[in-house]
Amino acid sequence: MSTNLTETPVRASNVPLATAGLLIGMLLSVLDQTVVAIALPDIAADLGDMNAIGWIVTSYVLASTAIGALYGRLSDRFGRRTVFTTAIAVFVAGSALCGPAQTTPQLIAARTLQGVGAGALFVLPTIALSELYPQRLRGKVQGFTGGVFALASVGGPLAGGAITDAWGWRWIFYVNLPLGLLGMALTTFALRLPKAGEDSRVDLPGAVLIAGATVSLLLVAEWGVRTYTWNSGVILALVGAAVLPVALFVWWERRAANPLLPLRLFADPVLRVALPATALLGALLGGSIVYLPTYLQAAYGMGATQAGLALNPYVLTFMAVSSLAGARIGESGRFKPYLIAGSAIVVLAFTLLSRLTPDTPYVVLAAELAVLGVGFGLLMQNLVVIAQNAASPADLAAVTSAVVSVRGLGLSFGVAVFGMLLSRELVNRVATPAVTAAAIPDVLFWDAPAAAALVGLMALLPRTVHRPVAEGPTA
Repeated sequence: MSTNLTETPVRASNVPLATAGLLIGMLLSVLDQTVVAIALPDIAADLGDMNAIGWIVTSYVLASTAIGALYGRLSDRFGRRTVFTTAIAVFVAGSALCGPAQTTPQLIAARTLQGVGAGALFVLPTIALSELYPQRLRGKVQGFTGGVFALASVGGPLAGGAITDAWGWRWIFYVNLPLGLLGMALTTFALRLPKAGEDSRVDLPGAVLIAGATVSLLLVAEWGVRTYTWNSGVILALVGAAVLPVALFVWWERRAANPLLPLRLFADPVLRVALPATALLGALLGGSIVYLPTYLQAAYGMGATQAGLALNPYVLTFMAVSSLAGARIGESGRFKPYLIAGSAIVVLAFTLLSRLTPDTPYVVLAAELAVLGVGFGLLMQNLVVIAQNAASPADLAAVTSAVVSVRGLGLSFGVAVFGMLLSRELVNRVATPAVTAAAIPDVLFWDAPAAAALVGLMALLPRTVHRPVAEGPTA
């Protein structure tokens, strides 16, 4: 087994077992973004401190998003396997501390530790899988990871509800322990990839600056309107705390010996489009899928488990299209038509969803969810693949980390902005199920023009994506 890097590993990877271990880590990272939400009422009843309960979710998202970009360069320096298994160990330790937490601050601290580990668990598998498999199979493999993302995103609340009902909320953290240990064991045994930059220094100043900007931006989205007005001193200070580190980051990256995100990458026409498009796609994902279970519960009187199952039309089409389209595109190398088509389908899906009424039969909603799954399935991981194909081997980790981190930032921002818009729709109104069901389609309306902007970005892509790496052997 060889890779598309210049060195040869001491021993070949066991590709199937390594893939399984990496996907377990990826599954855990996404599940723990969503699995907790359904258990928050039980956690609040047990621990109290209702005013801080939202930070049980927010602390995890902030930590994982802020540190995600650093892990790619760390894995260049210390090796994919070492950094990945260390990150899972941190995630498992955080999970082990979450379970027995006796106060909300203790749980928030443990969730933050979990998030620090989770920051690597989507980024590093995305990098490592692109090295385990030859370039022509990247689309197929990354398409499969997109299916894992969809399954975990929607399955999280379903799993969280089932576990909480059966054993109590603490077990949503305890179940991470055997899964995390299995992922560690598989990757320790099976993953063998060379270090891409063993002698290079890690850009810690750049990582600190981008983490500061990320946290500030997410807090603006989280607190804007719902906690503070946009012209309040807190929000203005946070905006400044986001803008200043970005300016310093650009200044520093021009001078750093081994920059976290080399600015030369933005000279590539593919990456100039892929990064903002990925951020916008993340916002559309977060701003819709997180709140669609709420709509199903409010409009159709479903329970949490029923609502999770009712999203199957979205999940199944997302998984199928992501996998099939990834394989087909990987063979042809013609990404642009699929990405434009996916963006246009997302516009159509949100236009249809914005027209939902209390009388809309579920079968109609199911068809519209399937349309949304098709659109997202064509887009999500294929944006990662075109960015990877445009990167040189030396920049693969930096580019992949940037794309995955930007998507995570967009997703978090989309959740916060959607929540803000929903709060504005419900202001001075009693949030009954009927009122909430009527408000959510009004908010989904704003996703359609955002998706139209995504169509415009896709149109700016070059017709073909430069492939700087020679085709390797089949994994």
